Amino acid sequence: MKTPAAAAIAIIALVIGAAVGYIAAPAGPAETVTFTTTAPPITTTATVTQTVTTTGGPPTAFSIQVIPESIEDSVPGQRCVFLVVVDGEEKVVSISATAPGSTITAEPQATTPGQVAEVTVIPDETSVGQTLTVTIQGEIDGIKQTQTATVAVAEHTGTEEEMKMRATQVRDAFIPWLAANHPEFGITNETEWTPTIVRPHIMVVMFYLFFSDEWEIGVSWHVMVAPHDWGRIYLRHRFTEAQPSHAFEISSFEAQEEPQYVDLKDAFAESVWR
Repeated sequence: MKTPAAAAIAIIALVIGAAVGYIAAPAGPAETVTFTTTAPPITTTATVTQTVTTTGGPPTAFSIQVIPESIEDSVPGQRCVFLVVVDGEEKVVSISATAPGSTITAEPQATTPGQVAEVTVIPDETSVGQTLTVTIQGEIDGIKQTQTATVAVAEHTGTEEEMKMRATQVRDAFIPWLAANHPEFGITNETEWTPTIVRPHIMVVMFYLFFSDEWEIGVSWHVMVAPHDWGRIYLRHRFTEAQPSHAFEISSFEAQEEPQYVDLKDAFAESVWR
């Protein structure tokens, strides 16, 4: 005779066996089997990766070039002019610059590929004996590109005013001839110029720069007697050219020679004087 406990165990075994047999056997087409189970709650951890899609297209690719990369000879008050050239998509690039120890401006403050911006650094008196770091930045739609340049600042030469006077004389010797022979330049005796010394501690051949609204004129002259007392100029169209495009020479001032066209390399003007 079975005890109650043994009977219960036998009944459970029969139920489990029947269930296993039923699962193993294929169900008929009209049969429905329902199981009710009780299971502990299941905890899952999901990792979500967020993808941000912008509607403005891919980031704008562009670069900036600064010409020259350094100015090795300057004095306080000199206008050290760097050219900034943008390469990339036809979008407006904002130009900004910093240089502790100087007054600095960017003109224009917005440019596009194919155009040239100018960053002008004017060293302070307190910068003598120092090398200034110029940080120039271009920005499009929040994307920034940065380049650095340097300016070495030395003591005044004491001859700045004398050089300015002589440079003005050399420049003015070319102006009437340019007005008559190249009216397309728009350079006349009425053109106003902003002067600045350049390479102040170089002797024998002297250098100077003048800026009008449209043109940069580089002036050089040979401090010698005739027939070696030549003078030369180059022209660069500001904001569209990153290097000179024309050069002219007076072979001797004492001989009162007429200006003549010369190759840029013969005028040492394949790149801007700085």
